[in-house]
Amino acid sequence: MEPISTALAGISLVKASVDFIKQNINTAKDIGEIAGQIDALFTGQKQVQDASNRKSGVGLADQFGVQSVAQEMIDAKLAAEKMQEVAQMVNMRFGPDTWSSILAERNRRIQEAKEAQAKARAAARKAHDELVQNMKMGAAIVGVVVAAILLLILLMVSVARALVI
Repeated sequence: MEPISTALAGISLVKASVDFIKQNINTAKDIGEIAGQIDALFTGQKQVQDASNRKSGVGLADQFGVQSVAQEMIDAKLAAEKMQEVAQMVNMRFGPDTWSSILAERNRRIQEAKEAQAKARAAARKAHDELVQNMKMGAAIVGVVVAAILLLILLMVSVARALVI
């Protein structure tokens, strides 16, 4: 998806999530009732950020054009503004540290996921290295066996020639 359409989808998702949260924050019995919309809010914000960070598929003239740069800046600021608005609403409804707790838990889970991915990559790399090492060892063994068979055949041919003469 092009950065502009990604940003548009992201900012639309942010706005829709904020609208839903505004309408339902006072009737929500717990944070779980609006958690899906908070997830969508984070997703939309990430799309806006990714769109402003990624320029693939956009021509240089479009990439540096005033309209493109202005739209990216405005979308990023709108997304940040909406995030702050939701933070205030959540804190007012569920307590002053609720939003910071949500952010801390989210960041912890993201970090755990990154660490798990790094461990999985390391395990895959180790398994690949072991496979390569085993294949080298197997090739060396096959080479030694072939050399031994060739020497045995050469010895038999030499003995046969010596007996014939």
